[in-house]
Amino acid sequence: MQDVQKLFNELQEIKKEQREIKKEYRDALISANGYEEVSDELKKLKEKKKQIETMAQSRMGAKYNRLEDLKKKSEETAQSITDVAMSSLMEGKPVEIKDEFDNLYEPVYKISFKKVG
Repeated sequence: MQDVQKLFNELQEIKKEQREIKKEYRDALISANGYEEVSDELKKLKEKKKQIETMAQSRMGAKYNRLEDLKKKSEETAQSITDVAMSSLMEGKPVEIKDEFDNLYEPVYKISFKKVG
């Protein structure tokens, strides 16, 4: 098994190279003919799209607000599922879920690291 620190250092080097290449890419885009004009047009279209979305949201009124509430509740419930599943796993209990069609779901584990201090 490989050392976690070695893999982390390798990941840091990969990310550093990605940043350098992305910087070169942005520079190439800036120097490309027509890129800036298309970019400005895209910004205008995004603003227009946002205005249309806002208008549609206000027309829907309470129904759209309900959608936003459901999105938030969905996120909270998903987090609760994760918490309960993790607790069950730590107690040594098997964790699996079935949907309305009897499809079986098993947990997928992901470990990530964040900088502290």
